[in-house]
Amino acid sequence: MEKKANKKLKVLAIIAIIAVLAVLISKLVPDIDREAGFAISLLYEFELFGQTLHLTSTHVSLTIVTVVLIVLAVIVNKKVMRMDDEETPGTLVNIFELAVEAADNMVRGTMGRHAVRFRNYIATVMLFALFCNISSIWGLRPPTADYGVTLAMGLITFFLIHINGIKAQGASHFTSLFKPILLSPINIIGEVATPLSLSLRLFGNVLSGTVMMGLIYGLVAPPITTGIPAILHVYFDLFSGCIQAYVFCMLTMVYITDKIGD
Repeated sequence: MEKKANKKLKVLAIIAIIAVLAVLISKLVPDIDREAGFAISLLYEFELFGQTLHLTSTHVSLTIVTVVLIVLAVIVNKKVMRMDDEETPGTLVNIFELAVEAADNMVRGTMGRHAVRFRNYIATVMLFALFCNISSIWGLRPPTADYGVTLAMGLITFFLIHINGIKAQGASHFTSLFKPILLSPINIIGEVATPLSLSLRLFGNVLSGTVMMGLIYGLVAPPITTGIPAILHVYFDLFSGCIQAYVFCMLTMVYITDKIGD
């Protein structure tokens, strides 16, 4: 009885958190025309140390996605730590076990013996990108539809690639760019273009879905917005969001493996 009561309290606490976030969103996000529903909204402007700073819908979406991921991680961690060997895992734990196992198999299949070193990073990026991509289902503007977010993800991966390349190859990590010497400009451009290609691919695909859904909501009449757009969200948010998160992580693993060897 006590366990059931605790579960009910946890469910009520999660519902309360979601309700509070929903109220905050409704208060922070201004009323905007449906035609401009895909644009980044300026929510608040303030001065700090003589600089004008802006709070946009991207910051709100990023904060909500981060809080949701942290809350889920804490809840699952506590459930797993308190679980006995003979106890049957709940639905939430089963879902995350499947996700962890799938991510582990994906990293091991691509990176081989190096998988242990990078699986935490890949799994984190995968979950973050996935939740960002599908956040429009919750009524948010996807953070990955802002190039500032995807560029940061691309730059982090870029530095991770080359730091591990230097550790594995030493000076030859740089000298290999000039072999053969005639192709050195192409090799250098290819390396510099890595964060741009990663970030632009993710940004472009998510933004295109956001723009399409914004246009659809602006064109159709209110009664229809409860039906047809819901079907389109399955493709533009769920399907496309999952594919783009997978592609970003897969390319990250391929680039890193290429630098550190098999």
